[in-house]
Amino acid sequence: MGGYNVKIGNRLVGDNQPCYFVAEIGINHNGSLDTAKELIKVSSDAGCHAVKFQKRTIDVVYSPEDLDRLRENPFGSTNGDLKRGLEFSLAEYHEIDQYCKELNIDWFASCWDEASVDFIEQFNPPCYKIASASLTDDGLLRHHRKYGRPIILSTGMSTMAEIEHAIEVLGKDELIVLHSTSTYPAQLEELNLKMIYTLKDKFNLPIGYSGHEPGLSTTFAAAVMGASMIEKHITLDRAMWGSDQSASVEPHGVKKLLEYINQWEEASGSGIKVVYDSEIPIRKKLRRKG
Repeated sequence: MGGYNVKIGNRLVGDNQPCYFVAEIGINHNGSLDTAKELIKVSSDAGCHAVKFQKRTIDVVYSPEDLDRLRENPFGSTNGDLKRGLEFSLAEYHEIDQYCKELNIDWFASCWDEASVDFIEQFNPPCYKIASASLTDDGLLRHHRKYGRPIILSTGMSTMAEIEHAIEVLGKDELIVLHSTSTYPAQLEELNLKMIYTLKDKFNLPIGYSGHEPGLSTTFAAAVMGASMIEKHITLDRAMWGSDQSASVEPHGVKKLLEYINQWEEASGSGIKVVYDSEIPIRKKLRRKG
């Protein structure tokens, strides 16, 4: 069991490396650049290694019928009003890019269409994320590879055959695979965390976990089980408007989760039995023989 390391920014991701933590901002900014920057700041303060956004070319990803569908939202009365309202402009992404540089935190995006990949490429991202919904889009997978950057592949709502095919299309070079369950929020009985072991054994790649469940314990368990990367949705307040807020973690929870992971990494040791210097006086005091 095990695999090679993939370099994301200036950090290695893989076996025997610190767990790389991605705060998934996604669309939880609700179209507000100020909210996005606040989420970047709290992610940086908590010790996250990266933040992630979602990028779509609305008229490519959604059909006219879907965009015209009635859906009351803060931006208007249709689904199209919502989808367009959640997209940042080029100028806003330049601000995001500059702010992340100031805070020394990586940022990248999951791109849902080829034009969005081309758009994000101008910011020289450290990697790309392929969302679970895009796993079966062979053309989009190949378009990502055109730029030669590391790829993170999420595997929610996918069969093993679909995952195998996506990895065949992408190739294993500089690839990280994330186990995930694409329900928001996900239920405990459907997390299937042992898939982390299954994916490691089958593909010999760095395997991570993208968690959409409430709470921290199971995401921490994924890190203990060997997830090389953890991705978790972050929000300023789970009561905020938005479809992903209830499946997200608030800033204090992200900070606590990272503390748990860091403590686990410090405590995990080498697996080789050692008698520590601190134990010697106790040994002398308590043992009658030996």
